[in-house]
Amino acid sequence: MTDAEYMLVQLARASFLTSAPTLALCPAPTGHEVAFAGRSNAGKSSAINTLTRQRQLARASKTPGRTQLINFFQIDADRCLVDLPGYGYAKVPEQMKLEWQKHLAHYLRARDCLRGLILLMDVRHPLTPFDRNMLSWAQERQLPVHILLTKADKLNRGPAMNALQEVRRGLVTLGFEATIQLFSSVSRLGVDEAALKLADWLDVTLPSQIVAEDATDIA
Repeated sequence: MTDAEYMLVQLARASFLTSAPTLALCPAPTGHEVAFAGRSNAGKSSAINTLTRQRQLARASKTPGRTQLINFFQIDADRCLVDLPGYGYAKVPEQMKLEWQKHLAHYLRARDCLRGLILLMDVRHPLTPFDRNMLSWAQERQLPVHILLTKADKLNRGPAMNALQEVRRGLVTLGFEATIQLFSSVSRLGVDEAALKLADWLDVTLPSQIVAEDATDIA
């Protein structure tokens, strides 16, 4: 079993833990958490479901932007995935949008056990003002960010790679640091790479690390 396959098996153990409207009502900040964030319709729920091999762990709202809760999915006693509220073009009052953004910012800035942010962007519409807000909030607390350019199956390989490079250049221009990859829940492009990033942030010991440790002991 490869390291990526092993991690995907661990992620498949994820189950719904709880939902919270604000940081104050979130579970106690222990262990390791990785949060998923993305503009409405960026494919966040699909990515979480693909990575956990579950069809409806993260349930997409039929109305984009309606989900207002921070949802926690527990892998084990020390590790959680966190589905942050979708943000973007929801047909709700501007004041409500600002309230959602305030809670997102508070969570990213103050959640002690948060180890990294998976930021999802539609490969055809990256680096929106909302994406830049998320990057800015993460940068304020030096939180690592890994970008999934989703729906990569919508583009041929050449245009998809060009989009990847354009976003990389855009990040440099904007002064943001982040790792980045192409991702597709349909074709499963990039699933292994994303799983390994989660393994790193969630501090999961992988098969290759166990083999390396055993070899060191023998030597």
